[in-house]
Amino acid sequence: MSNSDRPLANILGQLSFSAGLPDRVLQQLAEGAVVEKHPPGSIVFREGSLNPNFYLVIRGRAALEMCVPARGCRRLLVLGPGDMMAWSAILGSARMTATAVALDELELVVAPAEHVERICEADHDVGYLLMQRIASALAKRLLATRLQLMDVYSHDSQDQPAAAGSGDDGP
Repeated sequence: MSNSDRPLANILGQLSFSAGLPDRVLQQLAEGAVVEKHPPGSIVFREGSLNPNFYLVIRGRAALEMCVPARGCRRLLVLGPGDMMAWSAILGSARMTATAVALDELELVVAPAEHVERICEADHDVGYLLMQRIASALAKRLLATRLQLMDVYSHDSQDQPAAAGSGDDGP
């Protein structure tokens, strides 16, 4: 049975981001969501654009890219099944900070951020569970970004002393 033939609540229950959520919550999320497919090379959303949706990857991979003046566009991260995209839409900013590009056939759960926010507002315990999962995913991305920065600047750091106060509470 293909993903498009399975009830969306069942699909959500299998994704690492939403696995383990109570069945009623999976059903609530599914009621406002749809499944979208994107061919390889297609743009899901663009950096700087307004996007009111929150995404979970069902199948395939998506690259998050960011463009910097005088440096061009750079791939920041590759996301796969169970990963979320466009988290900022849920946290109150619908302006995207990166561009998402389908690397292969990409299948996504697409939920309007307002729908997810209503679920969280209606049941703060559910809101807490979802925000825990978003915070956990963001913490992993922050670590990956730090490791990328260390790699980019590693040639400079060997001759430089560590900055005072550079603990684990930085950006």
